[in-house]
Amino acid sequence: MTLMDGLRRALPYAPLRQPLPGALDVTSVFGYRADPFLGRPALHSGMDLRAPYGDPVRATASGRVTVAEASGGYGNLVELDHGAGLATRYGHLSEIEVSDGQWVEAGAIVGRIGTTGRSTGAHLHYEVRVDGAAVDPSRYLKAGRLLTAGL
Repeated sequence: MTLMDGLRRALPYAPLRQPLPGALDVTSVFGYRADPFLGRPALHSGMDLRAPYGDPVRATASGRVTVAEASGGYGNLVELDHGAGLATRYGHLSEIEVSDGQWVEAGAIVGRIGTTGRSTGAHLHYEVRVDGAAVDPSRYLKAGRLLTAGL
């Protein structure tokens, strides 16, 4: 197997796809920011992507649904386990389109844009986690654009 063959086989399990189509409208990045509810600095554990209410949200990689429920500040939340310590979270959904334990393929609809939980408007809160710790999802999205352009 060539390196490219290996990459093609591994890509569905790495969160490298965009959760929304087209150019992403990023309204808040990963990292410390002024919390819009508390008014003081707090870690923003993902990135916020503005989109029209009800638009579909897609899995950025294949994986098993480990959470599909209302979850505090996240509102309606879907979490996918992609294996090898990688997981993604999709928060503030208006609707959840998957069930706990379900297997989903990369690109499958997992929910719809909403404003549930601690939200100031219709958007997707998107996270990537490595061994349970939140990491900057923009790095994975950038890597996905670069890798898929070469395949």
